[in-house]
Amino acid sequence: MKVGYIGLGIMGRPCVLNLLKAGFPVSLWARRAAALEPLLVAGASACDSPAALAAEVDVLITNLSDTPDVKEVLLGEHGVVHGARPGLICVDMSTISPIGAREIATALAEKGIDFLDCPVSGGEVGAINATLTIMVGGKAEALERVRPVLEAMGKTITRIGDSGAGQVAKACNQIAVGVGVAMVAEIMQLARSAGVDPVPVREALLGGFASSRVLDVHGQRMIDDNYAPGFKATLHLKDMGIVMDTAKAMGIALPQAERVTGLIAELVERGEGELDSAAIARLIWQQNQPTNDESL
Repeated sequence: MKVGYIGLGIMGRPCVLNLLKAGFPVSLWARRAAALEPLLVAGASACDSPAALAAEVDVLITNLSDTPDVKEVLLGEHGVVHGARPGLICVDMSTISPIGAREIATALAEKGIDFLDCPVSGGEVGAINATLTIMVGGKAEALERVRPVLEAMGKTITRIGDSGAGQVAKACNQIAVGVGVAMVAEIMQLARSAGVDPVPVREALLGGFASSRVLDVHGQRMIDDNYAPGFKATLHLKDMGIVMDTAKAMGIALPQAERVTGLIAELVERGEGELDSAAIARLIWQQNQPTNDESL
């Protein structure tokens, strides 16, 4: 099975390397030639347009920034749809709007092309180690055909439902992470304001019912005051925008998600969008400066 890949950023590069390691022939397209070079050295080949790439492969994966980028690459003037043969499966590992994913699936289906929305969780580390969690929306039959490809990049592959369902699951994931970060920041705030060392507080909570991956990873970030990005605030803000737009379209209120979206937006507005989004802890702490140094 020949694989095409578009989107060679922090997630795409290690995914391509893992596909090559698993023995898949991989062809690429990128706007910037520099992005191709290390992957060509590793054994991939290149095409001069998304349409040309689509004509060569059985599975075409996109991993791009936002909904308009995915639509342009798949459906635009030189897009995949103009070169694809019927039977091609497009797998989008970007985080985009569920509504946009459904629109793309409908447009591709008219050309005999299956579309799976397959957003991921696990960050750069998961991409490097091929341990990504992959949330799938689309036909079960299409998923089974591409499962060996996905297994070269991820550890947990779950079909959520029809087109757009994978993106809904990813939106839920981003709420959980964002609200979880705010929760951990408040844990740290309460401990420090009470004159208690947050380090053993975190250790104790990790051993009980309050344990979570967010408390583990981001709690340590907060203790170290080290916000080198695992997931940049600018990207988390984009994802939370998708969450809020989707909620608005459905006529529902998500007050905790709305609060976290505002905090991440403030962080970006302060010029700190390249930091990990867990840096919203600094904003929460600044909003809750203790009035004195007395402990409880």
